[in-house]
Amino acid sequence: MNTRRSFLAAAAAAAVASPLAVSAAGKKIPVGLELFSVRNSLQKDLMGTVRAVAKQGYEVVEFYSPYYGWTTDYAKEVRKMMDDCGIKCMSTHNGGNALAAAGIDKAIELNQIIGSKTIVMASAGRVQGLDGWKKVAETLTAADAKLKTVGMKTGFHNHQLEFTPLEGKRPIEVLAENTPKSVVLQLDIGTCIEAGSDPVKWINEHPGRIQSVHCKDWKKGEGYKVLTGEGVAPWKEIRKAAEKKGGVEFYLIEQEGYSMGELETTAACIANWKKMKV
Repeated sequence: MNTRRSFLAAAAAAAVASPLAVSAAGKKIPVGLELFSVRNSLQKDLMGTVRAVAKQGYEVVEFYSPYYGWTTDYAKEVRKMMDDCGIKCMSTHNGGNALAAAGIDKAIELNQIIGSKTIVMASAGRVQGLDGWKKVAETLTAADAKLKTVGMKTGFHNHQLEFTPLEGKRPIEVLAENTPKSVVLQLDIGTCIEAGSDPVKWINEHPGRIQSVHCKDWKKGEGYKVLTGEGVAPWKEIRKAAEKKGGVEFYLIEQEGYSMGELETTAACIANWKKMKV
């Protein structure tokens, strides 16, 4: 088995050898990490973990829901650390409470401190029927209106559930149809594929709304333990569609399953990403 040191070395070498992602138009698209990928390490040492991720070559991080419990002083410490190591936070993952009327002001304050411009609903929780999904769309629409006043956006992150037909329709379609086009449809590739949907088709059908992509791979028999770039996801076609039609502004590698340590895994994933030909 390769050691952590070898994976970190490989990632460092790849960072020197090639850019992270360059669109057909020559625009550099930053590649980041959804920090749920290193959740155990993050819980033990948040600052040290983010610094390690930056050294691996990631340019962006996405904090997930526990950040919502931070104080403003701690958020400022996190922002200073990110500035010092040259990494940015462009979006956060949130529970529905952070986008509800009673909780959105706190989310705005914390996101502004750490530099994030998009507050993404990571899960809608328990939703009853398509009418329930329409209510989720109402929450996103209200949050979108509020966030526009401060130059921010809201979005929704899918799992398998949203791409699984319910009462003859996929919930993700209900959300797309019942929210303004300014609401970001953050696409999770692996769960979309596992649910039997075509991510390239979905991107092309929703131009300008796929401003960030969770680059999680999937493979039958291995599930989400497979590394980014080693599953069944057609990354070349996905990235082409995301950059030409989707309006992608940054990519986020995400890993749920593991066959080795968290940081070894994230180092291997970004090394794979840099080898991809677009």
